[in-house]
Amino acid sequence: MALDSNEWSYGDADEEILTRIAWYYYNDGLTQNEIGEKLNMSRIKVSRLLESGRRSGIIQVRINSRYQGCLSLEREIKSRYGLLEAYVVPELPEQSSSDRLGQAAAQFLMQRLQPDDLLAVGWGATVSNAIQRLGHLANERNIGLVSLTGGVGTYVDGMRTANWGSSVHLVPAPLVVRDPDVAKNLSSEPAVANLLDMALNASYQLVGIGELSGASTVVRSGYVTPDEVEPLRRKGAVGDILCQFFNDKGEVLDLQLHDRVIGVKLAALSRAEKVVAAAGGLEKVPAIHAALKGKFVGILITDETTALGLMDLKD
Repeated sequence: MALDSNEWSYGDADEEILTRIAWYYYNDGLTQNEIGEKLNMSRIKVSRLLESGRRSGIIQVRINSRYQGCLSLEREIKSRYGLLEAYVVPELPEQSSSDRLGQAAAQFLMQRLQPDDLLAVGWGATVSNAIQRLGHLANERNIGLVSLTGGVGTYVDGMRTANWGSSVHLVPAPLVVRDPDVAKNLSSEPAVANLLDMALNASYQLVGIGELSGASTVVRSGYVTPDEVEPLRRKGAVGDILCQFFNDKGEVLDLQLHDRVIGVKLAALSRAEKVVAAAGGLEKVPAIHAALKGKFVGILITDETTALGLMDLKD
C-alpha cells in the first residue's frame, strides 16, 4: 500500500539538523536556547524538532535506573498472571493514556524488533499512537507491518503519520459485516486468509484492550451501538480485543457479532508467542484483568495506576 511520502512527522526538517540538535541537547548538555543560537533558529523550533524526533523514533531516550518502569509492580504482575514480560511506566496525569502508552509500546518494540521482522497490529488509539512512532525504525530496519483484522480505514491514519515506508499488508475487507456467511466467505478467501495467517506468525502482535462502555473504541467507531452496550453486559462482557468480547473469567463469549468480524480469532491469538497488549486507565482494569486471565496476551504494557488497580483485584 502506497502512502504519501510528503506527510512526515516533522515536515521538511532536515534529518541531519535534527541529529545535530539531539546530539547537542542529550550528549553535550546544551539548553534549547543555546542550540538555537548555535544553529540560528528559535528555541521553539528546537523544541518542536526534538519532540518530533522523539515521536518519529529518530530520537530514543534510554533511562538506566533501578526505579525505571516501576520494577516491583512489573515483577508482581508478571508473576500473578504468568506473563512473559510486564512493562509499567510512571503515571503522568497531564498526558493522555493512549498517547503515553503508545509511546511506551513503541519504545518497547524499538528495543526488540530486528531487521526484516514483521509486526502485526490491531487497531485503536493506543496502537495507532505506537505505529506513528515506529515509522523511522521500520524504514531503518526494513520492518514490515500486517493488520490483525479487516477495516483498512482504522489503520491508515497511523501509518500515514509515521510515513511507514516498508512493506505494509492490510486485510482487504471490512472489520465487521452484516451477514455471518459473508464474513465466513471473505475470511476463507486466499487474499484474506493468507494475511491473517501471516499476522499470527509475525515476530510480535500489538493489540489494545477495550472496556465495555459508551466511550469505548468499538462504540465510538460504530461497530457496537450505544444501545447494545447494556445487553452485552448482561451476557457477561467486560471487555474486548479485536472486537471480540470476553467475560470476567477471560472466556470468549458466544456472540453473533463475533461471526461477523473479519480478523484473527482470540483463540488463535492466545496461541501466538509474543502478543503485546498496551492498555491503561482505571476504567479498563476489569477488562485487562480478564484478558490476562484468559491468556490472550503474553506481554503487558501499562501505567502505574492501572498496575496498582490490577494488584488490588481479587481473583
